[in-house]
Parts: sequence; C-alpha cells; structure tokens
Amino acid sequence: MTMIKSPASRKSFLRACLLTTTLISLSACNAWDRMTSVGDNPKLAPIEDPTHSNGYVPVKMPMPPPSLASSEPNSLWHTGARAFFRDQRASRVGDILTVIVTISDSASVSNETKRSRNNADTASAANLLGFESHLKDFLPKTVEPSSLLNTASTTSNDGAGSIARSEQIDLRVAATIIQVLPNGNLVVQGKQQVGINYDVRELTITGVIRPQDISSSNTISYDQVAEARIVYGGRGII
Repeated sequence: MTMIKSPASRKSFLRACLLTTTLISLSACNAWDRMTSVGDNPKLAPIEDPTHSNGYVPVKMPMPPPSLASSEPNSLWHTGARAFFRDQRASRVGDILTVIVTISDSASVSNETKRSRNNADTASAANLLGFESHLKDFLPKTVEPSSLLNTASTTSNDGAGSIARSEQIDLRVAATIIQVLPNGNLVVQGKQQVGINYDVRELTITGVIRPQDISSSNTISYDQVAEARIVYGGRGII
C-alpha cells in the first residue's frame, strides 16, 4: 500500500474521501425515502389562496371611463340589476361558479423536404506566363499542368415528417372569483385534483368572464372565458 507523504496530496485525498462519503449518504437517504413511500398515494396539494402565491399578479386590462351611479329613491329596482330579486349567480370575490370544459380537437400535419446539389471544379495551368514548363522542377514529374485540379461533389437530403394529434376533454371544474375588474368583468381561477390508482390528474383554468354569460344554473362554458389558460395533466406512476 502506497503511503501519502505530501501534505497537499493528503488533503486532496481527504477531500475526495469526504466528497465520496457525502454522495453515498445522500444516495442512501434518497433511496430510503423512496422505499418508505412505496405503496402510498401521491399527496395532493393543500388548498391555498391564489392571490397569496408568489407569482400572482392582478389582471390589468383597458377599462372604460368610470360613471357615477344614479340614485333611484323609492324604487325596488336599481340600475345594473339583472333580476327583480337578488341574483344568486356568482358576482363577488370569493363566489364560486362551475366552468364546463368540453374540448374535442384533432390535427394532422405532414411535411416533406427534398434537396439536391451538384458541384464541379476544374483548374489547369496550360499557359502560365511561360513558367508552365518549369512547374515540374518544383512538383512531381507525374503532375500534368493542364489538369491540376478536377473535383466534383454531390449532396442530397430527403426528409419527411408527420404529426397526428387528437384530444378530448369533458370536465366540470369549480372556479373562484379572485378579482372584479372596474368594468364588471370577473377574473376566475379554478383547480381540480383527482387521485386515481396512484396517479393524480390535475386541471387548472384561469381567465376573464362576463357576469351576463353565467347561466341561471351558475355555470359557464370554457369558450366564453377570455384569456383562458387551461392546463390538463397529471403526475404519478404512469
């Protein structure tokens, strides 16, 4: 066994041993965490206030100039009301409505590219100011001045690709009003997580809606959501 006598070499050896030990310890901890979670369902995210998230930014859109509300004394009807009695549809921050997401989309794209190129170069020095007879003094005797260079190249490229895509989503997700814009439009956001066979399906929808587009059953279709951001995916074993 070779002894490490140099102090610098000894320090390098100790650093390498310490680094190796640390990596082995981290790998063992990671493996232990995976083994202890075998057979457990993926944990769902806790319910959170979306306005408190780090990336939340209030929606700002062009608004018409504000107008003063006219008072109507001794009247059961007030300006802006959508019904004689109180409207039970979502209209204030914190109210909940249902967004119906029904998407059936398919696309097919094909592309084909072909390219070819031919190139030929020829160079000779049959007459070079009378010095062509002296070229053999500097070049091998087998060199022929009349055919110094003759090259040819051919390039071809063929490419083809195709994309076939089909999606179908039919879901209903409850969304919460998180902001009321100055013109009365509502900013909504909804999240839904469903655990199925050790997998978690996630649906997120965010956008701007008009109060008058909300049906009497307090639902609205996804195609009536402006600036809609719909994300559907999942995580888990599969």
